[in-house]
Amino acid sequence: MFRKRPAPDGEELLARLASLTTQARELAELRRSQMELAIALQRDMLPADLPTVPGFHLAACYAPAYAGLNVGGDWYDAFELPDGQVGLSVGDVQGHAIDAAAFMGQIRVGLRALASVTSEPGDLLAWTNDLVLSLNKDLFATCTFIRFDPATGVLESARAGHIPCVRATADGRAEVCHDEGGPPLGVLEGAEFPVTRYGLAAGGVLVLVTDGVVEGPSLSIDEGLDRVARLAGLAAVVGMDAQSLAAAVLKNAELIGHEDDAAVLVVGHGGPAVTP
Repeated sequence: MFRKRPAPDGEELLARLASLTTQARELAELRRSQMELAIALQRDMLPADLPTVPGFHLAACYAPAYAGLNVGGDWYDAFELPDGQVGLSVGDVQGHAIDAAAFMGQIRVGLRALASVTSEPGDLLAWTNDLVLSLNKDLFATCTFIRFDPATGVLESARAGHIPCVRATADGRAEVCHDEGGPPLGVLEGAEFPVTRYGLAAGGVLVLVTDGVVEGPSLSIDEGLDRVARLAGLAAVVGMDAQSLAAAVLKNAELIGHEDDAAVLVVGHGGPAVTP
């Protein structure tokens, strides 16, 4: 009642194998092209340089993901505000590859544009949240925005679902700034973002990171943040410049085997100006 299907001959098997190999090669080439395009988009959308602030030095480091198409939408930014203060931001778009990199560029540009109207961190994130929702992209982003006053050393911070920043004083005391935050951008209409004030005294440092810096296959975010805090405290004691500290924090991310993008932004009070 049942007939056995005749076994394919050697030539047919070879033809099938050749077809599957060609398809796999074409798919690999497509994915590689997508990854290269995403990385190029991301790098082009990050700032070419950081502002020079008398009495302070700013530095940044960035590394794309190591695991295939995991390159995403991490960003850092620092720019002068109309009133002479400085805007600082770090963020991370949910998702990976081209869509995330392009969406990151829209948010970073939107933040800069809206900051020319209001630099109050809570209001700025609320307006940016409205902008992200209006794009209807089915994507969201975490973000920290800080308004920094070089004249007083005061930092005003608002967070949208992003991991906390780290602060250290000249005597080596370091802390993870567990300030109150709001939801990620693009999730909730009418969201509010509380503002927390910090001071950055002489010899102190502030470190902002994305989660690729502090979270890995065998490391929790809390453990990663504690590592960054120890590095920041040590850097403040020995007077390490901002660029060296940023590089050390990023090196720590490489050691934990991060599978996501990694971005670091450092502000140091005092010492020579550093060109990132």
